[in-house]
Amino acid sequence: MGHGGNVIQELMTDHREVEKMFARIQAMTGGGQQLRDMVDEVTIELVRHSVAEEQYLYPAVREHIQGGDELADKEIADHGRVEKLLKQLEKMDTDDQQMNPVLQQLMNEVAAHVQDEENNLFPKLAQACTAEQLDDLGDRIRRAKSMAPTRPHPSAPSTPLASKLLAPGAGLVDRARDFVTGRGKS
Repeated sequence: MGHGGNVIQELMTDHREVEKMFARIQAMTGGGQQLRDMVDEVTIELVRHSVAEEQYLYPAVREHIQGGDELADKEIADHGRVEKLLKQLEKMDTDDQQMNPVLQQLMNEVAAHVQDEENNLFPKLAQACTAEQLDDLGDRIRRAKSMAPTRPHPSAPSTPLASKLLAPGAGLVDRARDFVTGRGKS
């Protein structure tokens, strides 16, 4: 969940973890509980990551990068599509014939988002911010991930202020549900 380093290092480590999770999903030959556990694991990671980016990364992009509003808006729209796919997957049985196509769509959306962030947004942010600002953002991202929800909430507002106010409460409820059900403990 928290890796250390500046915001770019932190988020790129998250990206690599999600890619490994996707590779494990693609290598699976069956469905059942093993697939459900992996989908839950990737959902938890993607939701925490997205909430933290919306709370701290994208406001910094808006503030420090010329044309940052457009960049941030595009990334938030990407998150919205991913969150809707995660919500679909959450409701599906692993033997549902739509599970694999929706999973593939999720993997494609996330791969495109990661590529855009790493090739476009992160280099611009690295140029626009000081090392101290990047380190501070990394600390903020780690704190946000530790309190973030673990389930998709696509109808929740994605503004930084609303997210900072609502995410800890939603995160607490999600973590309580996860504890009771054992979700995310594999």
